[in-house]
Amino acid sequence: MKWHRNKKLPVEFDEILLDLSNLPSFNITRLEGRRELPVASRNIYVVGAIFLLVTIGFFLRIYLLQIVSGKEYRTISDNNSVSKTVIIAERGVVNDRYGEPLIWNDYDLTNKYDFPIRSYSDRMGLGQLIGYVSYPKKDKYGFYYRTEYLGRTGVESAFESILHGENGQKIVEVDALGKVVGEHVVSVAVPGGELKLSIDASLSEAMYQIISGAVEQAGFRSGAAAIIDVHTGEMLAMTSFPSYDPEVMADGDDIEKINEYNSDPRFPFLNKAVSGLYTPGSIVKPFVAYGALAEKIIDPDKIITSTGKITIPNPYNPENPSVYRDWRVQGQMTMREGIAFSSNVYFYTIGGGFGDQPGLGIIKMDKYFNLFGLGDKTGINVATEQEGTIPSPEWKQKVFGDEWRLGDTYFTAIGQYGFQQTPLQMLRAYAAIANGGFLLTPHVVMENTSAEIDLHLDENYLKIIHEGMRMTVNYPGGTARPLERNDVAIAAKSGTAQVGEGNAYVNSWAAGFWPYEKPKYAFIMMMENAPSSNTLGATRVMGDVFDWMAINRPQYINPQTSEQ
Repeated sequence: MKWHRNKKLPVEFDEILLDLSNLPSFNITRLEGRRELPVASRNIYVVGAIFLLVTIGFFLRIYLLQIVSGKEYRTISDNNSVSKTVIIAERGVVNDRYGEPLIWNDYDLTNKYDFPIRSYSDRMGLGQLIGYVSYPKKDKYGFYYRTEYLGRTGVESAFESILHGENGQKIVEVDALGKVVGEHVVSVAVPGGELKLSIDASLSEAMYQIISGAVEQAGFRSGAAAIIDVHTGEMLAMTSFPSYDPEVMADGDDIEKINEYNSDPRFPFLNKAVSGLYTPGSIVKPFVAYGALAEKIIDPDKIITSTGKITIPNPYNPENPSVYRDWRVQGQMTMREGIAFSSNVYFYTIGGGFGDQPGLGIIKMDKYFNLFGLGDKTGINVATEQEGTIPSPEWKQKVFGDEWRLGDTYFTAIGQYGFQQTPLQMLRAYAAIANGGFLLTPHVVMENTSAEIDLHLDENYLKIIHEGMRMTVNYPGGTARPLERNDVAIAAKSGTAQVGEGNAYVNSWAAGFWPYEKPKYAFIMMMENAPSSNTLGATRVMGDVFDWMAINRPQYINPQTSEQ
């Protein structure tokens, strides 16, 4: 068979005129009867390139999701679908003795926390007492790795078992974008318990402000004060200057302020009433006096004469005797005047002996210091207590590697040398003098009764101590005259302890109780480290506290009046 080109054939006329009935029926809307043109190759290449780019993009995205970030997104995916999470329980609130809120819970308006935040009283001088908390913490995925508030100091730490609530649980459903679509409570959170303190916040703030004014006026470095009910052990007031803002510490964001606290040489975080150790000076003399009476070393009416000093011969160098000075010439004194005048010579004599008068000696003296709880922790739980130091031959040998001498006994009898005590230890000892000889455990919870130790003190000897302390306030020449008042009889003892190199500074103390006839409260006031030239004493500072109470808390001045 041969292939050949078609020849052009002639078209006949009758072939042109077609019968219309023979025309095909085309559906024009479906493009029937139209001739299709071929697609250009360029268009095919463009479409192919687009599809190729899209495919590469998909594979790149898959690589990033599965290989590069696969582990992270897998974790998020697993955890964000349905998860069990904690409901942080509200912490218990804390009020003062009159119901004034000191610590409570609040909503965080900054949305930084999704649980209640702690709010603290704005009253000054309560920071070390009430303390602060650290908040629950989340990891970078939003899950709690610390689910509790942590009480760091003060009441927040001491009463954790009461204030601590019980967390709840809930199930949270989220979509793929992490949006919460549902929550289901599994167990309800139980809030912590309420705590009512025996502390009067207003009185504590007033003491703080008065101490602050004295610091500014006389150049003291710091101070502390406290008042205790001598029958129940309730702390009526407590403050330590300077203090800090608990909210700053709880939130933790104000780094500049926190650094300022940390660098302050006056130690604002230290509760000086409980944990500060200071040389007490003459406020130890009533305990030496009681020991001398109990050991029958001296008749309380025997007269001791102070010419301003006593001189002890030096057997090794007669031309260089040891001289122990009084702070002034006191003249003739019985024990009552010795306490009232705070005579060093009187207490040198009954402490270490002089002339024909035997002394207690350091062993028996320490026995009575220990009896009244000096150098021991009081048992209060709102701060870390220090034990303190009572000088003794063993202590001197251990610290200095030296033998005990008569002069050491003399200085110990007036609260100097190595003596170190906390204000609260001294307050508890004075409460025992006031209440007839019961050593209490101080506490800050309203209507709790303190544990007590009966010291079996002789009431006749105590009466002599009381009389001497009353004369300190109302007798000419008494060293606590600023505490003499018309509205209440106060029994007190002042103290000035020389400290620092060359005795360039002093600690000033005031301690005592009231009412004198029927003691209800004991007080301590300690002003630390003023220049020795300072003339403003702690008795005057405490006198300002009594002035404030007379106006704002007359029920304390006259305890027969019911508290309102």
